Amino acid sequence: MVERTLAILKPDCVKKNLSGTVIARIEAAGFRILGMKMVKLTRETAGGFYEVHRERAFFKDLVAFMSSGKCVPIALEKENAVADFRKLIGATDPAEADPGTIRKDFASSKGENIVHGSDSPENGRIEIGYFFSEKELIENR
Repeated sequence: MVERTLAILKPDCVKKNLSGTVIARIEAAGFRILGMKMVKLTRETAGGFYEVHRERAFFKDLVAFMSSGKCVPIALEKENAVADFRKLIGATDPAEADPGTIRKDFASSKGENIVHGSDSPENGRIEIGYFFSEKELIENR
């Protein structure tokens, strides 16, 4: 089943000039890019996006990190997009990520782990809507 998922190249990815490298890996894995933009999240915008984690101990650090520099949200589409993207990026903690995954290869810590990926098809749709209107998404099938 074709699904959509949201990737966000996080501030550490952009700062390390890895955006092109990560995008190339995403495309090589068969994902179609429906929309992409560079943004600078405010604390309010980052907090709204990560609202589901508000009560967790890492929330304030996550919001501070995500609003610390430029990010690149990318709307993606593919068969089994959510599971395939989670496999491509690897575990949240790069020390626990499988060899060859984006986080294993490029992330420096659990808090600065290069890329966000939606955790379910439903959240993928919601998260894409946070950054893109339907008019901004271009089908390329």
